[in-house]
Amino acid sequence: MDPWSACSLPRTSVCGTDLHILGGDVPAVAPGRVLGHEAVGTVVQVGAGVSGLTPGDRVVASCISACGVCRYCRQASYGQCRNGGGWILGHLVDGVQAQYARLPFADLSTYKLPQSITDDAAVMLADILPTSYEVGVLNGRVRPGDTVVVVGVGPIGLAAILTARLYSPSHIIAVDKADSRLQAAKQFGADIVAKPDADVLELARAVTDGLGADVVIEAVGTPAAFELCTTLVRPGGRIANVGVYGKPAALHLEDLWIRNITITTGLVDTYSTPTLLKMLGTGQLDVGHMITHRFGFDDFVEAYEVFADPAHTGALKVLLTRH
Repeated sequence: MDPWSACSLPRTSVCGTDLHILGGDVPAVAPGRVLGHEAVGTVVQVGAGVSGLTPGDRVVASCISACGVCRYCRQASYGQCRNGGGWILGHLVDGVQAQYARLPFADLSTYKLPQSITDDAAVMLADILPTSYEVGVLNGRVRPGDTVVVVGVGPIGLAAILTARLYSPSHIIAVDKADSRLQAAKQFGADIVAKPDADVLELARAVTDGLGADVVIEAVGTPAAFELCTTLVRPGGRIANVGVYGKPAALHLEDLWIRNITITTGLVDTYSTPTLLKMLGTGQLDVGHMITHRFGFDDFVEAYEVFADPAHTGALKVLLTRH
């Protein structure tokens, strides 16, 4: 029995990973692939193997598909699914930047939405909120009183700031090249902002008695951003790498080996999506400022161009609506 569902998709969005794909950083994506792994839709048809969905259900399509029975899925490491799941939408199979999409393993890879959550807000649950929370905040083990630096405050970095605040850090420092994104970082909870060519290390040391950041979250995906993170973290601190890399990044172990640094990487598993869904529904998380640009389905090229040039467009999250 085939555990899939077909969904009509009124909302979809462009992710930074889509830009990495177009830049050649993800060679597994075949030419002609329909991109996209962030969408809200309505179920229009279900396969024989689906038991928890019926046509008419409004759902968020998770960026991660999960079979639910392999070794990794049984450990809630859904991103590493061994039975044809993991990150496949817009990667190994056609994605959701379309009017309709076929969603594999639909029972475990979609989440029903209450009426209290709008389509616009729900799109943020497909990828950026669980990715930032799991790979950034939880992997980085943000704790009360920590000083947290987020390098790169596009949508992923902003969501990292938003979810890091759940753990009451003493300071959040946001680093980005674009003035518009630094302003957005203040709205989402950063109390110090800086461009990467500033002396960010001194800013971090000034609020940590000269030590440096407890947690640094890398949300860009460039060698320069990663190397900056390694300079900002204190001895005994943690670097949580979220960025997607298409090129090697230098790991200066000659400097790091003696400092007891923990470096984590990760593909999101989306095990936190139900929790984030509850917090979004009760108003504990506010993503209202995330969407800055809206386009119709006939304007994908313009949407990508705007999203790819945030320094000039001020783009954070770009939403595409079918109607």
